[in-house]
Amino acid sequence: MIQRKKPFSVIDAGLILLMLAAVGWLVYRINVKLHYHWNWPVLFQYILRFDESSARWVPGLILQGVFTTLRLSVWSMIAALLLGVIMGLFRTGRSHLRKMIGWFYVEGIRNIPVLVWIFIFYYFISNQLMQVIRIDVLAAAAPPWLQTAIRHAVADPANLSVFLSGLMALAVYEGAYVTEIIRAGIQSIAKGQWEAAAALGLSRKERMRHVIFPQAVRNILPPLAGQFISTIKDSAIVSVISIQELTFQGMELMAATFMTFEVWITIMVLYFLICLACSLAIERFELYLKKEAA
Repeated sequence: MIQRKKPFSVIDAGLILLMLAAVGWLVYRINVKLHYHWNWPVLFQYILRFDESSARWVPGLILQGVFTTLRLSVWSMIAALLLGVIMGLFRTGRSHLRKMIGWFYVEGIRNIPVLVWIFIFYYFISNQLMQVIRIDVLAAAAPPWLQTAIRHAVADPANLSVFLSGLMALAVYEGAYVTEIIRAGIQSIAKGQWEAAAALGLSRKERMRHVIFPQAVRNILPPLAGQFISTIKDSAIVSVISIQELTFQGMELMAATFMTFEVWITIMVLYFLICLACSLAIERFELYLKKEAA
């Protein structure tokens, strides 16, 4: 006779009580020992506020930071994917020079702390690059409709150079991890697939394009989606170069209002909700791939 496992055990109850006790102890320390005065109602206006001049609800500082974080993460991941595909093909190709370039890129970026990389890229690379491109001048001279499109799709034209600097730095950093995902996906395909495609008279490029890469995509997509979640969390680091994303807005708001706990708890919850939504979407997507493969 098969015994069913109990959905709730004494150990589970003990763990719940332990967590509740830990939360209660933290609340006690904050309220009694630190003499902290909570002020949650004031925080709402920094999430969503009513603009009397336009007679409509508009995003507050925190919600503006959420939008900037999402834009930064999406564009960074798109750029990282393009870079990762190129370097992934380099690492799995026949050319020793390309393999060496791919290896130096991956190992060089992954063994540098992300904070150090952001500073190096911002002060030594993008600072010079933006002066040559003169992106701020071009954005200021753009017609109003284009400035509006840039403001909604990327960033405010006045802050475009800083935003692009953070975007490129984050894309290069995340691209190193995407490269390894692409490489592993390609190398996961059985050698027999290469041999069968070669027997059909296909060139190496044709084998990669029509046979190998379409199969590798199934193995690449799940970890690639997980890397997108990591990009959302890693985007917080660009706050050090004054990009007005969620973490930067939280620091500015905390300095102005001294609502330390309210601000950072809200920031934590927002990051959690964004990443949780992405995780659930990825989970559904993986189930869809399994059904298609079955």
